[in-house]
Amino acid sequence: MNIYVGNLSREVTEEELREAFEAFGQITSARIITDKFSGVSRGFGFVEMSDKAEAQAAITGLNGKELKERALIVNEARPRSEGGRGGGQRF
Repeated sequence: MNIYVGNLSREVTEEELREAFEAFGQITSARIITDKFSGVSRGFGFVEMSDKAEAQAAITGLNGKELKERALIVNEARPRSEGGRGGGQRF
């Protein structure tokens, strides 16, 4: 299951994110999304867990919990909507 993690402090590393979720089960991947130009964290990331029950336990256990003085927003990641980011029509 792919899990969205929002409201991340810019100081949180992928290793710290992984450690927070490992308390609930095995992690397939953990990544923090960064700005492609500056490399600075955009304040959210994704954690992939193979076991759905463990992933649900992680969502329940970590949503609203603090990590580096920020309350996390944790829920099941939704697929990206089609059409990209908008910006008007091109002809």
